[in-house]
Amino acid sequence: QVQLVESGGGLVQAGGSLRLSCAASRRTGSTSVMGWFRQAPGKEREFVALTIWSSANTAYADSVKGRFAISRDNAKNAVYLQMNSLKPEDTAVYYCAAGRTHSFSGRSYDYWGQGTQVTVSS
Repeated sequence: QVQLVESGGGLVQAGGSLRLSCAASRRTGSTSVMGWFRQAPGKEREFVALTIWSSANTAYADSVKGRFAISRDNAKNAVYLQMNSLKPEDTAVYYCAAGRTHSFSGRSYDYWGQGTQVTVSS
């Protein structure tokens, strides 16, 4: 079993920045891909970004490209999401997820954190 714990959410004004962190209890073959997803009230969960522990590969949703950056610290089993130029439409609960497949679908991820709220005021 793998536990994921997110932190770093909060309230920020439009144009501001936040950095989310995700700490994984351990890394296994089934957690080679780490993703960030978000879900706004009344909307479906959507992919935000992903990275792979063993390579520099990253991927982003079009809506966050150029504003968000995903990174990882293999020694700490941690993944980060730096969010800049935040917009009110970025308001959502952000979830960290781990899986074995390079995928934009949440169904491909086996482990999820509890989520952290990000609220961007206009």
